[in-house]
Amino acid sequence: MGSHMWGKELAQTYEAASAAMFDPSVVDPVVDVLHELAGGGPALEFAIGTGRIALPLRARGVDVSGIELSPHMLAELRTKPGGDAIPVVLGDMTTARVPGAFSLVYLVFNTIMNVTTQAEQVAVFRNAAAHLRAGGCFVVEVSVPRLRHLPPGELGRVFDLSENHVGIDTYDDVASQVTWSIHWTVLDGKLVRDAAPYRYVWPAELDLMAQLAGLRTRDRWANWARDTFGPQGERLVAVFEKPPA
Repeated sequence: MGSHMWGKELAQTYEAASAAMFDPSVVDPVVDVLHELAGGGPALEFAIGTGRIALPLRARGVDVSGIELSPHMLAELRTKPGGDAIPVVLGDMTTARVPGAFSLVYLVFNTIMNVTTQAEQVAVFRNAAAHLRAGGCFVVEVSVPRLRHLPPGELGRVFDLSENHVGIDTYDDVASQVTWSIHWTVLDGKLVRDAAPYRYVWPAELDLMAQLAGLRTRDRWANWARDTFGPQGERLVAVFEKPPA
């Protein structure tokens, strides 16, 4: 199926629909960790979107570049203060290349799942490794599949039922690890529906993808506060390192 691309309407409503993710209490811990991992070197964001992380990270003094598949998301970034100053290559993060070598490549907010085949997810890791300097890090933030929450025989679950949003995940193809995420969101008095396929990925599978790309697992955290990731963890922040030459 390839990579899922955000259309114009979804790009324009993305920030309103994901408002909680733009709150400083969510953004600041991410930026703190990425700033430290960059170590004064340049950083590359895969799926830079509207700049939720890139803009505040750049404000902290990190030289940030990006790759973005959706021209509509990139157009939204360009409307932001400082958005024009970030070099962005329009293309697929499985193959698109940005000039230079980076101390940090990062992919946050479940976006690895936008790539809907295992082979292409491996290609994301290989592309990250190709952009990294020796000793540099690739950081992936992703939810851990919640299959154990499903009662026997059920194929989906409501993960959010709030005043302005209903979210449902359906697990349609266990063999290929493909789920559909379906959202109804009230925005400016209008009901907006979004449905797209995603490929969920397990923590051990990410470690193997890193190994195939010539990277090694350095850290596993349950969140950006760097709490230990345990067997019941439902969110993972993984740090993969490119070994010295």
